[in-house]
Amino acid sequence: MIRASLVLLVLCCLAAPALFAQEFRRPNWQNLDLQHDSVFGISTERAYRELLAGKHPTTVIVAVIDIGMDTGHEALKGRVWTNPREVAGNGVDDDHNGYTDDLHGWNFTGEIKDSVLNDNFELTRLIRRDKPKYDTLTAGMLSDADRPAFLAYRANLAEYNRNAAVFRSNLEHNTRYLHVLDSMKQKIGKDTPTLAEMQQFQPQDKDAEDIKASIIRRLTASPGFANERVEILNAIKICFERAKYDYNLDYEPHGVAGKDENNDHERFYGNPDATGPDPFHGTFIAGLIGAVRNNGKGIDGIADHVQVMSIRIGNGGDERDKNVANAIRYATENGAGVINMSFGKFYSYDKAVVDEAVKYAMSKDVLIVHGAGNDGKNTDDPDLAFFPTKYYGDGSGQAEAWITVGASRWRDDSSLITPFSNYGKRTVDVFAPGAQLYSCWPGSTYQYGGGTSYATPIVAGLAALIREYYPKLSAVQVKDIILRSVVKPTHTVIVKEGRSAKVAKLVWLSDICTSGGVVNAYNALKLAATY
Repeated sequence: MIRASLVLLVLCCLAAPALFAQEFRRPNWQNLDLQHDSVFGISTERAYRELLAGKHPTTVIVAVIDIGMDTGHEALKGRVWTNPREVAGNGVDDDHNGYTDDLHGWNFTGEIKDSVLNDNFELTRLIRRDKPKYDTLTAGMLSDADRPAFLAYRANLAEYNRNAAVFRSNLEHNTRYLHVLDSMKQKIGKDTPTLAEMQQFQPQDKDAEDIKASIIRRLTASPGFANERVEILNAIKICFERAKYDYNLDYEPHGVAGKDENNDHERFYGNPDATGPDPFHGTFIAGLIGAVRNNGKGIDGIADHVQVMSIRIGNGGDERDKNVANAIRYATENGAGVINMSFGKFYSYDKAVVDEAVKYAMSKDVLIVHGAGNDGKNTDDPDLAFFPTKYYGDGSGQAEAWITVGASRWRDDSSLITPFSNYGKRTVDVFAPGAQLYSCWPGSTYQYGGGTSYATPIVAGLAALIREYYPKLSAVQVKDIILRSVVKPTHTVIVKEGRSAKVAKLVWLSDICTSGGVVNAYNALKLAATY
């Protein structure tokens, strides 16, 4: 039987833009000022108007480690990094950096000519790795030294089975939902019934009654809503992909992490396809960072003199640690001053190889900006660590030029923090606008979207803006400026508490992030001028 709660299951499977249909919508709200515009943006426009007029910036390279970006987007014209030492398409590694024809970046998820679209979740890869060794053993058969790894495997296997069961259940529910929905529309005689027609419809069973109530709620909130069937189909598609790729122990894509996928120190593999087959996520991020300002193309990026470098590390499933490490090294070696990493996972296959790359970036004065994650959880809990993290696994400390970003909304009230954003006084540094943002989409189009993935480039763009106008500041100093210049709300905010994320509580922002505030470009640039 389908119940009203099924709608939540469906929506949880959808991409972020669909989750915010009823949110505040205003292009470029992230650039507005709380005092002047009554919108909790980061005061970018005020900063340009009052602090940067007449000043001359230097170029800063921002690496977007992601799934690729549309390098031909109209709003990114002149903002895409082009390797000055490489001749396009000649099949020669002109700059001798190990990556042939890397004109706009690099793709670490493919072979010379082909890009890999789908991969597993990290949890699946860990199970596949450990299953041959531990599946037929018991704790009593192992030495004290081997027992922790065995117990970790058992815990991972239990979590894997739970997650796979959820998606099987979602698939069953969503398939039934679609069947009932199509039957209802057939009886009404229209594919897109109006609100009045839905209100007049007389359901014959509980399933149809629940779906009717759901559609009426959505039509009432959004009169133009007509995508219920499309969203259900998308949810079913995602559930199928979970089963076929993400949670499939038998699916292992060839070439997704080099010629020797077991060698995490292999460096030179992949291809120069910096766009990839579906670059929506990276394109959105690039627009927020550095879309050409004041050209009437839909979005004004935060930084006005950046070059955005595209480095692909995946498209489906979880990013591989080996690819993350190589992407960080590639960005660092090719001049990036800021690295945007809008991805993450709750498991890590080889944290050490990522830590090595992060330490290398730190030694070269690079600032890394990372998303906090969209699970509505407190990542200060050691069992909920969101990888990659700024804390080194060998206990040697942390990456000092690293900022982790949570997502905020436009209203200066208790709803300021998005319900999906992870948080943590120790593990999350700042919050930034991350709901109903408007940015670039492939094909020179534009979309609304939300998530900590999109709050992250707000901070990366701010970091780049500071480095543009104050190039003598180090990455650590830029981080310090950003954290010290936040706007701290004078009220408590709502967050979800506990792993079930069903209980809400009121907290001060200083209780759930290091800085206690939302980033602010005006304050940051004012501080940078006297730092």
